[in-house]
Amino acid sequence: MRPNEMMYSGASPNRPMQVVVVEPYVYAALQSLMGKRAVIDTSRGSVSGTVMDVKPDHVVLQERDSAFFVRISEIVWIMPES
Repeated sequence: MRPNEMMYSGASPNRPMQVVVVEPYVYAALQSLMGKRAVIDTSRGSVSGTVMDVKPDHVVLQERDSAFFVRISEIVWIMPES
């Protein structure tokens, strides 16, 4: 097998490949806040609420009647609310 064939291993070199970055420490920190209130700062501003769900690519915050789905890749910092 030539080096270029090994690099693509079944994928077409003319089609883009999807790459997903998982932030394991951010994911673990968010999981430790499940059911608790937190402030999450993103590149678009801050969101606060109760952490309702955590997935490898996003977190769900509930504030009153609104649910916020925040992409983990957009998080700058996380702070538990006291």
